[in-house]
Amino acid sequence: MRILFIRHGDPDYEHDTLTEKGRREAQCLAAQAPYMEMGDCYVSPLGRARDTAAYSLKALGKTAGTFDWLQEFPARLDLNEIPELTAAYPTSRKKDGKYLSRIIWDIVPSYLSEHEEYLDSRLWRDTFICRQSDAVRLYDNVAQNFDRLLAEYGYVRDGRCYRVEKEYTGTVTFFCHFGITCVLLSHLWNISPFVLWHSTILAPTSVTEIITEEREKGIAYFRAQRLGDVSHLRMAGEEPAFAGRFCEVWSDSEHRH
Repeated sequence: MRILFIRHGDPDYEHDTLTEKGRREAQCLAAQAPYMEMGDCYVSPLGRARDTAAYSLKALGKTAGTFDWLQEFPARLDLNEIPELTAAYPTSRKKDGKYLSRIIWDIVPSYLSEHEEYLDSRLWRDTFICRQSDAVRLYDNVAQNFDRLLAEYGYVRDGRCYRVEKEYTGTVTFFCHFGITCVLLSHLWNISPFVLWHSTILAPTSVTEIITEEREKGIAYFRAQRLGDVSHLRMAGEEPAFAGRFCEVWSDSEHRH
């Protein structure tokens, strides 16, 4: 089995669509789509993912199923109720003197390094941030739905591996988002999602390719063959967008800190 995770193009978050650059990126992706063997396609319900997918689907003459659980991972917390966590999110924005609700996973490295439990494959579920949010419940819902879909293709979750009930050599493609891709990969690999949220960055329209290996008959494991590949952009002379990244050096005031 082969899985492609494709992040949406450069986002216009305010309107949940793509910037002009994002549309160029999606067109670059679509130009290579006929050579990518995308197989069965599924898309997040959010506009920026659907708009990205539309170019490739049109090029392929395909349609895509939509899954609500493919939306960007929505776990959030309210710092007004837990001010002790402001150290983990020092750049949180305020309005009318109160903190705005925020996603849980943009923790500063200093906080993360001081709390190693977030990086543990099991302990992350009982960390302070997760106890103060709906992260675990949402994670488990995503994982269960993902496993239900994989089972339809013959790969059934069995402990921390997958049992092969029928072989499948085709491709399943997901047009979605960075955060949710990290969740899905962490589930496949049995690691904390915080490791992937903080140790990887998947550029807009990047392609992550996962393949199964059946080294023991009837037992499959998923390995990455490509992670955040943007060769389709390089081939077209389109510079990858910065969305999702933080400044490379602190003196770079044009990019977010």
